[in-house]
Amino acid sequence: MKTTLTHIVAIVFSFVIISCGSQHKDHFKAKEVYTSPHLVITQISEHSFIHTSFKQTNDFGNVPCNGLVVKNNNETIVFDTPINDKSSEELIQWINGRLHAKINAVIPTHFHDDSSGGLQAFHNHHIPSYAYSKTIELAKENKFVIPENSFNDSLVLKVGDEKTITKFFGEGHTKDNVVGYFPGEHILFGGCLLKELDAGKGYLGDANVAAWSNTVEKVKKEYPDVKIVVPGHGEYGNGKLLDYTITLFKTQ
Repeated sequence: MKTTLTHIVAIVFSFVIISCGSQHKDHFKAKEVYTSPHLVITQISEHSFIHTSFKQTNDFGNVPCNGLVVKNNNETIVFDTPINDKSSEELIQWINGRLHAKINAVIPTHFHDDSSGGLQAFHNHHIPSYAYSKTIELAKENKFVIPENSFNDSLVLKVGDEKTITKFFGEGHTKDNVVGYFPGEHILFGGCLLKELDAGKGYLGDANVAAWSNTVEKVKKEYPDVKIVVPGHGEYGNGKLLDYTITLFKTQ
């Protein structure tokens, strides 16, 4: 009887440990890990961080602008630069000094300055930049800093033992907006193609509003297992951000 009881206690204890470990993995508690007047870095999973810088605008006030850093084995990839070179320099120093990690690449997800405004800082550190061919074309037209490496349709880059996927699904916020996916943690960086819950339509000066919903439908179909979705502005969430954006831009 004593042996049987011991076995039962051991089994129950093991189940509790496994259950708690599983919960910890699936319910990571986000935390700010760096804050300055120009840059906030928030860890949202074991290996991923949102970097947020701020753009002063006439129409929308002081707008928080998100990017994403993903890490594996002391290597990182950065999606979108902070808004300017100063904030980008802060991010680079933080990744090198606090994460003790190399930056393999920076990937602007469209040509606007809330995606590529700090690109020169990365180039100054000899960090290679990659962008969709249309982004490079638009950067040249607007006399912005030009990403160094071009890709058509999609790009897969290694980060440690993992990979990232960057892909163009169609027009929406701009003609060139791409999204980044980190399969290792099922995290989607939607950039300005995706909206936070309850957001308005935002700046539409370069948008294809008619195509927007259909483009996001394709993203949703491509990544059915997504767990975390990071928009270009505002709060991150889950797949509901995809559904919200689709509904927001549905033609009436």
